[in-house]
Parts: sequence; structure tokens; C-alpha cells
Amino acid sequence: MPNTACILSIDQGTTGTTTLLVDVRGNIVAKGYREFRQYYPRPGWVEHDPAEIWDATLQAIDALFEDKIPNIVALGIANQRETTLIWNRQTGKPIYPAIVWQCRRTAEMCDTLAKQGISEELKKKTGLVLDAYFSATKIAWILDNVSGARAQAERGELAFGTVDTWLLWKLTDGAVHKTDYTNASRTLLFNINTLSWDETLLEIFNVPKTILPEVFPSANNFGTASFYRNFWLETFGKNIGLDGVPIAGIAGDQQAALFGQLCTRPGMAKNTYGTGCFLMLNTGDEKVETDSGLLTTLACSLDENPVYALEGSVFVAGAAVQWLRDGIQIIGNASETEAIASGIPDTGGVFVVPAFTGLGAPYWDAEARGAILGLTRGSTRAHIIRATLESIAYQSADVVTAMVADAGMTMDRLRVDGGATANDFLMQFQADILGIDVERPAQIESTGLGAAHLAGITIGFWSDVEELEAHRSPPTTSADDVSMTCVFSPQIDTDERNRKLEQWKRAVARVIG
Repeated sequence: MPNTACILSIDQGTTGTTTLLVDVRGNIVAKGYREFRQYYPRPGWVEHDPAEIWDATLQAIDALFEDKIPNIVALGIANQRETTLIWNRQTGKPIYPAIVWQCRRTAEMCDTLAKQGISEELKKKTGLVLDAYFSATKIAWILDNVSGARAQAERGELAFGTVDTWLLWKLTDGAVHKTDYTNASRTLLFNINTLSWDETLLEIFNVPKTILPEVFPSANNFGTASFYRNFWLETFGKNIGLDGVPIAGIAGDQQAALFGQLCTRPGMAKNTYGTGCFLMLNTGDEKVETDSGLLTTLACSLDENPVYALEGSVFVAGAAVQWLRDGIQIIGNASETEAIASGIPDTGGVFVVPAFTGLGAPYWDAEARGAILGLTRGSTRAHIIRATLESIAYQSADVVTAMVADAGMTMDRLRVDGGATANDFLMQFQADILGIDVERPAQIESTGLGAAHLAGITIGFWSDVEELEAHRSPPTTSADDVSMTCVFSPQIDTDERNRKLEQWKRAVARVIG
């Protein structure tokens, strides 16, 4: 490939779209970003306008380019998962706003289905739990609440998709209706054993097969971008050459981040630190069944052979720091927490359990609520701030412990990404409390990079994962050089680690129930 060639990556998230240009050495050479609105029509309901998602994507692509337009050789897509759209195949117009993964409107529907005793069958076939989080009940809700929708669906006039499928449809001018294994595996309709839509599940959720997209591995030539003549020139005043570019990689955001971190072998894991934390452990061709409240899901695959992963979520991570800033207002911005936490030797016995919306894996207690424990007359603002940062690492350690136990694997390194990884104190404490190395890459846009990697391997831009690994920046133990991968190694002994973890477990026990 010529040195000027680039992969265009679209990372379509919950609040905005990020775009990247990635060169042949795996470097991000340009980045664009555009936000879009969130809609809350009723308490617990969350919606997006599909047209605004598309418009933000176009604007984020446009933001990449100044005077010179590079040679774009392929396009990859990563996306917010589970968010559900249904549109008319003929007009291309959605019949209802996108129902976002966070939306809880179908919780009662899930409760009703649970009483039918189907939860175990769902878990075996999909690796998931019966919850409004996933797409199936969202699809049923739209079909049942939009006039004439069910009849249209039965006639084959409607198309369902998660956000990747919607963007693919738009990028190909309505020519392609497809998705990948990772996104299909988050619908509660896709059998991760047979890699196909499951007739029994379709019947349970009353979803007609006519609306479903075709499903392919994540690295695949899904179609080619097709824009009518002079679209970019007329819209943005630039001649951006996307017409005919292959769309060659698609993955849900967390699986894309796992691939972007090149966690492609069993036992490799990543943790994304955002509003919450999303941990994924590659288990290879082994579908691990778990009783720890973890999810079994499909990871990115380069061919039709499935790759499985365990996934666990921490509900409140970066959101706890936001609470320090906006809730109790003891910090002005998140960046100051690192110096404050590092300025004291410990928390003085203070523990923060940020169970603002309950506790996730491995506790799964929806009734748990947050608490600050261990306060004395000597406790200060700094102790609470440090304890809040430590709580993010403790919660992640709980999930890692459950994953390793269920998978029967050892983990000697955790690769990390997301905004909170810029906090060196948090990363060092995470290494201390896990007792393993924590590796922060120089480029933390792992989700977008994962989509680019998939597309690039598909078209031969890179020969294989090993070539991408060779481009990964060399490791250093110094956090000062941001151009290199930083490795944080444990600095406390096993006795101290176990003592801290035991104290954390006692704190959690105080808020459960």
C-alpha cells in the first residue's frame, strides 16, 4: 500500500461519533468528533434520532480533512451495542426513534417472560441474561407500539439493525443489510453456538425473521460505500473520495476495543474505563459458562470460526469522579484527583462504595446503594477523593477475579483504555490491587483502532495481527513519555494486597441488600 493510504474508522458511541484516520504503521493521523442529542421522553426511557446519528457521523468524517484528502482504502465501523432501530426498506426512513441500550421501558416485559422459565435456555443459547438492556424486547416493543408495524414486518417491508447496520445501510445507499457476529450476539436472538438467528428465540420474543440482517464475521467485506455524485462537494465543499471504498470491518464497541488492544489470544484481557468499566477476557474457541453474573459473548473473529469472551461490567467508575465534581462538589475537575490522591499515603481507613445504581458483577444487587465508610474525625476531603479512585480499581479487581476463576485461566497482564487511564495513580493502584502488570497504550482510542484493524486485515493493508503487534509502541515503566506504552507493575506485597481486598469486601458487605 502507498504510504499515503489510510483506513477510515467510525466509532459511533452513545453520546457522539468519533472518526479516525489510521496509517499503515497503525498511527492515528487525524481525529474527528461530533456529539448528538439524547432524548428522555419518560423516566427510564432513552432515545436517539437516527437521522442525527447519521448527520453527526458525516460531520465527524468531514472534521478529519483539511486541505489534503488522503487515499482512503477501507472503512471500519465500531458502534454502541444493543441500541435498536427499525426502518422502512423502501423509503429508508426509521419508523420510530432509536431505543438506546440504556432504556428500561421493556423491563416489565422481561419480568413477564422470566416467569415463563426461559432464562436458562436464553443463557445457554445466547450467553446473556434476560434484561431490557438487550435488543430483543426493544424490537418487540416497536413492532407492538407503532401502528401497522407488525403487518409491515411480516410483509418484509421493514429492516431491523443495531447502529452498525444502520450506518452500513446509509453508507451503501440502502444496498446492504448486514451485521457482524459481535453485534448479533447482543440481541438475545442469536445463537452463539450455531452462529445463526435462533427460531425458538424469535418465537419467544415474537420477532419476525424477515426484518433481521445477514450475519458475518467481524473482518469481512460487507459492501462498498456509495454516495451520489458530488455529495461531499455539495454538502461540505470537499471532494472526499469514499465512493467505492470497501466497508471491511464491523464490531460492537467493547469487542472492537478488545481487538484494538490486540487481545487476540486466550487469557488476554482489556478494561475500558469510562462512565463505567467494561472488562473482556478472550477465551478463544471455548465458550465458558459462568455463574458469577458475567456474560458469555462473541469476540471479533477473522473468519467463520467463533472467538468467545467473558464480559463483566462495573456500573460506576468515571461516574464516581463526576459525582465528586458535580454531586458533592469537592473537586473542580477530574484531572486534579491524581495529585490529591498521591499527596496522602492512604485513605485513612475510608472506603467509598459507589453503588449509586446497585452493584454489578459479581454481586448483582440492584438494591445496593452507595456509602462512604470508615469516617473518623481525622478524615478529610483528600481521603474521600483517594477512596473514590481506589473504588474503581477494587470493583475491576472483583470482576477480574470472577473471570479468572470461571475461565480457569491465568492473567498476567491487563491492557487498559478509556479516559480515566490518564490518571497514573489509578493505574498504579489497579496494578497493585490485581498483582499483575497494567498496560496503557500510547494510543488509547482502542475502539476506533479495533474497527480499523479489522478493516485493514480484511483488505491486506496489514497481513496479520502479528504485524499490528510489531507496530505497537514499545513498553516503558515511565509514565512521562506518552508516546510509548506504559506498564504499571505491582508495588505492594501479597499480604498487603490481601489485607486491602479483605477490607474492601467488608465495605461492600455493608451496602448489599
